[in-house]
Amino acid sequence: MQDVFSAHRQEGSTVLDSKKTALIVVDMINEFCKPGGKMVLPGYEKLMPQQKALIAAARANDVPVIFVIDSHRKNMRQDREFLKRTPHGVENTWATQIIEDLEPREDDLYVIKHRYSAFFQTDMDLLLKDMQIFQLVVCGVVTNICVRSTVHDAFFQGYDVVVPHDACAATGPREHVSTLYDIATHFGTVAETDTVIEGLSSGKTILNQVFEEDMAPGMAAQ
Repeated sequence: MQDVFSAHRQEGSTVLDSKKTALIVVDMINEFCKPGGKMVLPGYEKLMPQQKALIAAARANDVPVIFVIDSHRKNMRQDREFLKRTPHGVENTWATQIIEDLEPREDDLYVIKHRYSAFFQTDMDLLLKDMQIFQLVVCGVVTNICVRSTVHDAFFQGYDVVVPHDACAATGPREHVSTLYDIATHFGTVAETDTVIEGLSSGKTILNQVFEEDMAPGMAAQ
C-alpha cells in the first residue's frame, strides 16, 4: 500500500555547523557487542569503520563525542525495560563499558541512561544546551529501539538530527529500513557516513535519503 500520508513530507536537507554539533554514539557497550554479553547484536564489527571514521572526524573538527551508556541498577523492584527485555547492563560492570574498538577517551562525554532514549530523565539536554549544541549526529545500536527513541526525543526538543544509516544496526533488515524511513520522513536527515563526514568537515549540504521498502538494508544486523 502506498504511504500517502508520508508523501506529504518536506524533501529537506541539512547543513552542519561543527561549532554547534555533537556526535552521539548510542549503546556501543560490551553487553550488546561482545561475546559474553547478555544481548549481543550480531555483526557489530561491520559498524566499526563508519563509527571510527565519524569519531575521528568529530575530533578533528572539535565536535564533542558523547557516548551513551545503557545502565541499570541492581535490586530494582521493577525496571521498566526488564518488563520487555532480558535483564542487562548492570551498572559499573564490564557489561556497561564502551567497547575498546572505539577507543573512548577520558575527555569524551558520557551520558548514563536507564531507558531507551538518551534524553529521558538524563542530563543530555542540559549538557547540550550548556555546550550551545543544536545539531546532532546520532549513530549506534539498535536503530529501531534506542537510536530511534533518542532521535525522536531530540527532534521533540528542537534539535536538528542527522543519522548516518551505515553506522547503525537494527534487530533485522526490515526494522532497519522501516526505522530509517520514518526518521527521514518525520524526524531528521538520513545519509551515508561519508556524506555526513563531508558535511561535518566542509559544511556541504547533506541531502536527506528516504529509505523505501525495496532498498538495501544498509548495516542492519544479519
